[in-house]
Amino acid sequence: MCNPLYILPFVAGLACPSGDFDRTRDSFYHEDMHAWVGGEATQSLGGIPSQFQLTDYERNLRDLAYYFIQPPHSRPAWKAVFGEYTSIPSPWRQNVVFDRTAYGRRMIDEPHRSQVSAYAGLIEDVRNDGVMLDRFLPVAVQVNDLDIKRNKALSYITELSPREYGDAQARMRENVLVVQWAQQCLQQRVAAYRWALERLVIQAPDPMAADADRLIAQLSERASAAWTTAPAVVGRVLRVGG
Repeated sequence: MCNPLYILPFVAGLACPSGDFDRTRDSFYHEDMHAWVGGEATQSLGGIPSQFQLTDYERNLRDLAYYFIQPPHSRPAWKAVFGEYTSIPSPWRQNVVFDRTAYGRRMIDEPHRSQVSAYAGLIEDVRNDGVMLDRFLPVAVQVNDLDIKRNKALSYITELSPREYGDAQARMRENVLVVQWAQQCLQQRVAAYRWALERLVIQAPDPMAADADRLIAQLSERASAAWTTAPAVVGRVLRVGG
């Protein structure tokens, strides 16, 4: 699995040294490159995306959400930068299946000098997800709080047009869907980590399994918690393959 901290500068919207003087090339990165996340989630449920521009908070929310939306082991970071970046279908589409065995099979199949390196890699990946979650949750809460204020303000706006009202409602729904999409994907990551740990335990028992199990349990608990006060979206969830 690619080290999540290695792709962190790219995902979070910081500079990648791919252009002159260590500047990101415009052809590979732009500030709204993850704007499609909200639109994809909305359209997958038959809705129309908002035409409002993204706020800084909303843009950051989508950048950070993409870390979880991109499956573990999906691609090396350099491919995402140099031309193989692709959109990902939302979990509400009929044909989305998450293979919880893919991460573990690839990790176990990789040659290791000892089982210690396999356990260490698993533990590192789980910890990195926790680090990214620490960054994501405050942004999700901030966006949620601002949307609560936005919703209340709609009653006081003078000459509010139907289009403005519709775009405001659509944006608030998009923001909820982005958070829920990230949460579903994190729950699937937990399932993948559990599957991998179970196979490691029977193939290469090691005391490090206890540390991995504890960290996965902590991540699972955080993934199951309510991240926003917005109502849950009724719809399909990720189907688990394997």
